[in-house]
Amino acid sequence: MSEIEIRAVSTQTEMKDFLRLPEFIYKDNECYVPDFPGDVKEALEKAQGFVAYKQGEPAGRVAVFVNQKANEKWQRKAVRFSYIDFIDDPQVAKALLDTVEQQGKKMGMNQVLGPLGVYDFDKEGMLTEGFDQMGSMIEIYNLPYYPKYMEEAGYTKAAEWVQTRMQIPEQTPKMYARVARYARENFGLRVVKFTNDEIINQGYGRKFFELFNKAYAPLFGFTEMPTVQVDEYVHKYVRIIDKRLIPVVLNDKDEIVGAAITMGSLSKAIRKSKGKMWPTGWWHFLKALKWKREDTLQLLLIAVRPDCQGYGVSALIFDDLIPICNQMGFKWAETGPQLEDNRKELSQWKPMKPEVVKRRVCYTKQL
Repeated sequence: MSEIEIRAVSTQTEMKDFLRLPEFIYKDNECYVPDFPGDVKEALEKAQGFVAYKQGEPAGRVAVFVNQKANEKWQRKAVRFSYIDFIDDPQVAKALLDTVEQQGKKMGMNQVLGPLGVYDFDKEGMLTEGFDQMGSMIEIYNLPYYPKYMEEAGYTKAAEWVQTRMQIPEQTPKMYARVARYARENFGLRVVKFTNDEIINQGYGRKFFELFNKAYAPLFGFTEMPTVQVDEYVHKYVRIIDKRLIPVVLNDKDEIVGAAITMGSLSKAIRKSKGKMWPTGWWHFLKALKWKREDTLQLLLIAVRPDCQGYGVSALIFDDLIPICNQMGFKWAETGPQLEDNRKELSQWKPMKPEVVKRRVCYTKQL
């Protein structure tokens, strides 16, 4: 047997190795937040997983897939990869990337992109700055040597995202309050909160993601999320979020023109439970959601309908959220990954003096 062997995940043992490898790599890392095993298994139903073994022991993993809809939209022939992890060994990293490239060629592709999610609301982008910052359930965490080995293997930057962190002010900044008042008085916009029944059974959850699909359509590599996946996200995640933290902006025709899905961080709860709900993980989640909240609000998704941008929709959202965050005891807010060249999105945080705390990259290589 060669020193490094790559196996496609096809047995229970290989699946177990794929799922458990991060426990070994990040064993003593206090910033790593594990994936939910069920989410990883679900992703591998749409992607092919591979495990690298060094001297018979699991040493790396990667999932490989083609997003046909994205390729058609962006006129590419790209193979994508996700869930890439490896020990501090350039040979293991190269063996995994060689596997991605070989699979891409077999499928008729001429480009590699990654790490990207199976769906566009999945975790994306390899961490390149902010290794000392706590990770979260919505983002990839990796060790500092990962980007170095990507570059040594001939990969270059295709896109870069930044994440910002800001202290939640005790009072709504004057700019937000002024613009929000103008939006209400001149455009007839207002903020509402929906119940679980309205979101799940009356179709507003789907309407949220219809908005996100429209707003995010021009962004790097994005494709619309299919209805079946929208329903799964709504049932799995949106239903557990405190509805005070999901402000929705309606116009005078009761159309959704803006929305934000935010929630208290669950990073510590996920670490304590090791990403598993059973047998006792549910208790850590319940405490974090209901009674002993972490001090950080995660800004998961924020979108404004394209024809309503510039109408003060974002200001209405922040004008609503800031007092609620203070009531609930949140001290900090952290954004999800935002494209570094998306100036319009990044500028909306200025009144809260954001600090860039993390950067991440999607890498590419021509085949």
